[in-house]
Amino acid sequence: MTGLTMTVQDARQRLEHERNSRLTQLRAVEDGAALADEELSKAQAAAIRRVLTEISAAEERLADGSYGACQDCGTIIPVERLEILPYVRCCVSCQQRAL
Repeated sequence: MTGLTMTVQDARQRLEHERNSRLTQLRAVEDGAALADEELSKAQAAAIRRVLTEISAAEERLADGSYGACQDCGTIIPVERLEILPYVRCCVSCQQRAL
């Protein structure tokens, strides 16, 4: 990560905030599962768990120094994208190609 991108500390704080938000969402979904549609609750919980996995992977990239680089093409992911989705693996171009 260069000085033109977010600092390691900024990235850690954003990832921690994302993790805490997702854990809160997961607890709410699990607590309300008995009151809601069971299939919908399971799908929501699974989606939240996938994001938590992505957050953990981003923390690993932060630790090994590869955070902020697209895992497909190697270009630097714009800081604006990382501010919105701090756990993102790819640049917009590569993500669009994957869809």
